[in-house]
Amino acid sequence: MLKNKTVVVLGSEGLLGKEFVRSLKANNATVIRSDIADINDDDYKKCDITDKNSVIELIDHVKHRYGKIDAVVNSAYPRNKNYGRKFEEVEYEDFCENVDLHLGGYFLVMQQFAEYFKTQGYGNIINIASIYGVMPPRFEIYEDTNMTMPVEYNVIKHSIISLSKYVAKYYKNQNIRINCISPGGIYNNQPEGFVRKYNEYALNKGMLDTVDVSGVLIFLVSDMSRYINGQNIVVDDGWSL
Repeated sequence: MLKNKTVVVLGSEGLLGKEFVRSLKANNATVIRSDIADINDDDYKKCDITDKNSVIELIDHVKHRYGKIDAVVNSAYPRNKNYGRKFEEVEYEDFCENVDLHLGGYFLVMQQFAEYFKTQGYGNIINIASIYGVMPPRFEIYEDTNMTMPVEYNVIKHSIISLSKYVAKYYKNQNIRINCISPGGIYNNQPEGFVRKYNEYALNKGMLDTVDVSGVLIFLVSDMSRYINGQNIVVDDGWSL
């Protein structure tokens, strides 16, 4: 489905990013991996999405090496060392920094890639949001664990969906698409009690595996979705109903 597509995956070394790279390659896309780590691979280019110059350097690198960019997938997840605290423990400075890193980074990616796509004449931006971008947290599933749903995450993911719609509308008539994927919970060795409570709200499977999200990604990168723009697609086994 993706033959002749050149796709950049930001956050490529993360949980979802690795699966996105695998599934894109399996569908014959040319994939450029990108993250903040120092990795010496031919298909890898380091990028910090919170640094404008770094994003521009990534675009220039891919453009000159591959001749074009068909799509960028933003699954990066920047956060500071204090991220993940309970609401009453979050310091104002940490709240602002985490919103700046994550939401601000997504803003920079959308801004710089959209401007490049405008010059190129077409382009496709896919952002990773979350079910917690469309609903408040179910705090009860975190009871009796050391986990919580960080307030920054909820705010950021709502904002990413809204910002994606804004940018899609802003570039009307430029042949640029911007969409979001909002996954449900992805299994990653969470505590058994948490998984059990989470699964009670799902309709069939429960917590997802990364591969369960990749089908929607392939669809959005492909020409089969050419008229889907400014949308948020939820993949959560009905958990948010």
